[in-house]
Amino acid sequence: MPAPIRLRELIRTIRTARTQAEEREMIQKECAAIRSSFREEDNTYRCRNVAKLLYMHMLGYPAHFGQLECLKLIASQKFTDKRIGYLGAMLLLDERQDVHLLMTNCIKNDLNHSTQYVQGLALCTLGCMGSSEMCRDLAGEVEKLLKTSNSYLRKKAALCAVHVIRKVPELMEMFLPATKNLLSEKNHGVLHTSVVLLTEMCERSPDMLSHFRKLVPQLVRILKNLIMSGYSPEHDVSGISDPFLQVRILRLLRILGKGDDDSSEAMNDILAQVATNTETSKNVGNAILYETVLTIMDIKSESGLRVLAINILGRFLLNNDKNIRYVALTSLLKTVQTDHNAVQRHRSTIVDCLKDLDVSIKRRAMELSFALVNGNNIRGMMKELLYFLDSCDPDFKADCASGIFLAAEKYAPSKRWHIDTIMRVLTTAGSYVRDDSVPNLIQLITNSVEMHAYTVQRLYKALLDDISQQPLVQVASWCIGEYGDLLVSGQCEEEEPIQVSEDEVLDVLEGLLVSNLSTPVTRGYSLTAIMKLSTRFSSLNRIKKVVSIYGSSIDVELQQRAVEYNALFKKYDHMRPALLERMPIMEKTATNGPSEIVQTNGETDSTILDTKHLPSITQPASQANDLLDLLGGNDVVPIIQTTVPTKPASAGGELLDLLGDLSLTGGPTPTPAPSVPMSQPPFLLDGLTSQPLFNDIAAVIPPMTAYNKNGLIIEFTFERLQYQRFVLSHLVVLFKENHSWLTWLMI
Repeated sequence: MPAPIRLRELIRTIRTARTQAEEREMIQKECAAIRSSFREEDNTYRCRNVAKLLYMHMLGYPAHFGQLECLKLIASQKFTDKRIGYLGAMLLLDERQDVHLLMTNCIKNDLNHSTQYVQGLALCTLGCMGSSEMCRDLAGEVEKLLKTSNSYLRKKAALCAVHVIRKVPELMEMFLPATKNLLSEKNHGVLHTSVVLLTEMCERSPDMLSHFRKLVPQLVRILKNLIMSGYSPEHDVSGISDPFLQVRILRLLRILGKGDDDSSEAMNDILAQVATNTETSKNVGNAILYETVLTIMDIKSESGLRVLAINILGRFLLNNDKNIRYVALTSLLKTVQTDHNAVQRHRSTIVDCLKDLDVSIKRRAMELSFALVNGNNIRGMMKELLYFLDSCDPDFKADCASGIFLAAEKYAPSKRWHIDTIMRVLTTAGSYVRDDSVPNLIQLITNSVEMHAYTVQRLYKALLDDISQQPLVQVASWCIGEYGDLLVSGQCEEEEPIQVSEDEVLDVLEGLLVSNLSTPVTRGYSLTAIMKLSTRFSSLNRIKKVVSIYGSSIDVELQQRAVEYNALFKKYDHMRPALLERMPIMEKTATNGPSEIVQTNGETDSTILDTKHLPSITQPASQANDLLDLLGGNDVVPIIQTTVPTKPASAGGELLDLLGDLSLTGGPTPTPAPSVPMSQPPFLLDGLTSQPLFNDIAAVIPPMTAYNKNGLIIEFTFERLQYQRFVLSHLVVLFKENHSWLTWLMI
């Protein structure tokens, strides 16, 4: 068989391929030749073929058929064969494949080889892809090489020990005696790998962390020698002596000094020296300074040292390198809670980063800007953030708007400023705000009694300019419905009032109902606003006409509202002024465990959910199905058999007498306990308030019996469920069978 082509020739041939198909054809042809060569027992060119196979593997082509050939090369006595064999094993094998276990004996033999380079190959392979079983079997050989005097082997053994500890943490104590003299080595390679090993052990074991804290003075001495040493061409990088070792030592010092006063005190001076003497004109120096800052912030350092670290990060913000600016913003964001005043000094630089073209820097700057907001700088910071909200990409608007809402709620200097800020956000990015922004702003406006006229005038103007921002339109519709009389009367004292007629206001609201930009929710707000204006405006006939038109709307929600409002005009007109009166001052609901406390107009109602004494359901499932068929409904739910004393009648019964001419009997009847409904019918004035409207009457509405004959009782009961904002109606059916009452609930 002719000799196979060399690796260099294969690379040259593949690079001449003009298309992907031509390249695949060359690879397939060469793979076939390699397979044929592997079948020969005396394969002189196995090393060359495996090298070519590794190149194909790097190009993305399958090379798994060369795994066993790698094992044969590892078992060879020639160094060149071993080198290619171990390289192939690291590329083609991993611990998920059982073939790698066949290497254990070969690696063990090579770890005890007389040649350091063969031992080095075995250490590299074990440290790269050794499984937990392999590490457990070979940990003893690694520990022996860690104690050898050969620097070449010690640095490789240290890194291999790191891999062993990661795979088998319980073997950590085996390497503890070998670490005693590692930091006394003069070779920088051994020092570097030793620090990596100590760092791994400290991160994985609190006991090791306490044990190695005594090495802090020695680490400080090594770091000081690196800083004070003269020029060394072997370790010099851009004028700094071995920056890689310096960074590793600083990282280990950070771990050792965290939460320990003595260790932190021992390293304060050297950290200050590194922070002041390191050159910042090169990225190498910036890397060391960044690691120094992280160390200062994590340990119990002095206040002056922390200020120095934050000032270094402030200088990073002025750097032209975007990566440096990004890590500075990220680090400041982590430290702003502990050193708020020191970070505040760089506020202007941080705000300038909002104008950066890089999206990552802008996002970090935005997050840090919100963290810097307090009661003293709220006006200035909000001005910058609102400008950023107006000009930023859509990806930022949702987070920015949420941050502005939270900051304004926490630090608002006045209610007018708060309202103006929220309206500015809704005008700028209304489509990106959270779902709770509308009820929150409505609550804020309701509680600011002196700002009602000003707010409704501002919102009316905003509505004339733009109706595309739906949250803004919803708030404006609600406010016009509540305070439309203040808008028409021109009672605004905060700014020059505008002259608006009732017809102009109704024109705007009717325009919202027919606008293609309005969502179904917005149309519901608008229709409700028009309905509420029926008690504030004199244009009653026009309002009735608009409401009646939407009684046949294809939108079920809008149609239901219109039908209910028409019923108010016709059958319950005497109750319309009371139902549509202005909303009282609202306060947020406070929930604490099973008790919900709702505060309205200074009065407190407490609703306690007691589930400890609920009896079990005793109705069989078959009877439930029969009754479902009898009633012809799918929303029937069996409830528990129990009785509740009948509550006395009150004026609230007249308000919710929805049965019309049905005769009601007030005799005592078995009444079911309250049960969780399957569905929630919409309330007449849904969307007007986030609080219960009938807090005072919900607890005193008595059950109403609609039918009581022939062993069948149909009864209505009313209750206010927790977290709901309306009175819920239940239709109760009591069915007498075998001299016992069976209770069912229809919603």
